[in-house]
Amino acid sequence: MRGVPGDLTTSTRPPTTIPLRHFLVALAFLVAGGGLALLRAAGLAGTAPGLDGIAVAHLLLVGWVCLTILGAMTQFVPVWSGVEIHSERLATLQLVAVAVGVTGLAAGLWLGRPADAALMAGVMVLGIGAFAYNISRTLWRARPFDTTEAHFALAVGFFALAAVLGGTLAADYRWGVLAGSGLSRPAVVDAHVTLAVLGAVVTTVIGALYQLGPMFTQTDELAVETRATRVETAAYPVGVLALAAGRLVEASPVAAVGGVLVTGGAAVAGAILLRRVRDATGAATPMLSRYAVVAVAALAWSATALASWIRAPLGPDVRFGHPAVGPVLLGALIGFVVVGSLYHVVPFIVWLDRYADRVGLERVPAIDDLYDARVATVDLAATLGGTVLVLAAAVSPAVASLGADWSVAAGTGGLVHTVGGALVVVGALLFAGNMVGTVIRHGGVQLVRGAVRASEASDTPER
Repeated sequence: MRGVPGDLTTSTRPPTTIPLRHFLVALAFLVAGGGLALLRAAGLAGTAPGLDGIAVAHLLLVGWVCLTILGAMTQFVPVWSGVEIHSERLATLQLVAVAVGVTGLAAGLWLGRPADAALMAGVMVLGIGAFAYNISRTLWRARPFDTTEAHFALAVGFFALAAVLGGTLAADYRWGVLAGSGLSRPAVVDAHVTLAVLGAVVTTVIGALYQLGPMFTQTDELAVETRATRVETAAYPVGVLALAAGRLVEASPVAAVGGVLVTGGAAVAGAILLRRVRDATGAATPMLSRYAVVAVAALAWSATALASWIRAPLGPDVRFGHPAVGPVLLGALIGFVVVGSLYHVVPFIVWLDRYADRVGLERVPAIDDLYDARVATVDLAATLGGTVLVLAAAVSPAVASLGADWSVAAGTGGLVHTVGGALVVVGALLFAGNMVGTVIRHGGVQLVRGAVRASEASDTPER
């Protein structure tokens, strides 16, 4: 594998079928979430306005992004840390529980039955709890932590905290547990979203990029980046906790301080990644092109979120940063990382199980030959173009306010947003089809079902 440091310990990883199943199930949630998002855009929403949007958000964030993270950590924490995974059974259990839980939760919300959805949310929380326990026990044997391991350990803690608040919100639908607690439901939602998105997901993304950035760009860390990374590692998680706590108890000054630390940490990670992509050697790949988007999105999100959170860090409009562009930029930051990484990880797992033992005996394809490069180019154009259109639609009201001559921009903002959103969904569906096609063409049903022996996977060296 290009760019893999030589000191990685590949003999400690679990069977590759475990993360691959996570990735394929996550892709199914991406398709489901994207499809429902298109239905909502076409006016065919669920039976409960407002709740259907929450259903789509959970399908995409928990079903796609978080399940991908769960599978990736299960595979790569043992590789990077050189320790055995604590329990392969728990790794399988977490997939089943989270998949069943998020499906039931989304269905209940879409159908306007949140009280019933609460029971499925409990199953999802159990799955996340199994993941947190399993990875925590694995990382416990890997101390002292390097930068990536430290971020992953913090992310696991954020996963657990977000699951507790999420379970509380779900229980409140059925039993009203927040009554008399002194906490408002919107404040708990704000804290839950902060811990889940900025805590669990973005912390994982930043930690992974400290490994994946050097691997894919083939660049060395500069001395100033080493110092900046230490600052980010300390500041970002403290900022997430402060921002979440301030939102939970509705203490604006505490949340504002947390917002400063969070945006500063994300800006550091974005700047380091941008420098690495700029100095990258070798041919462009789907990973590098998407990581360039991630770096720009991280810097733009940090700047706009900081400007918003200094003034008003509380409330649903600023949960993701700037009210207009924050959700789009943060979605690009997360989404392009996941897609870019999976464009290498999924083909690599397939190559490892199907072709690695044939090296030297016959001609085998390269990892980058397993997926369709033309589809990868088209899905990048669609998702990037759609993102730009959604951003343009978001800022069109501000543009229109500059004068009467801009009235056309305000009038067409809704159409531009719809077209942009549709392009993003189309790009996501093309990506999902490309990954599934890779597995079918080169791995087959046998690999998906896990018929490849774990011993063959653990004895095969990485390339």
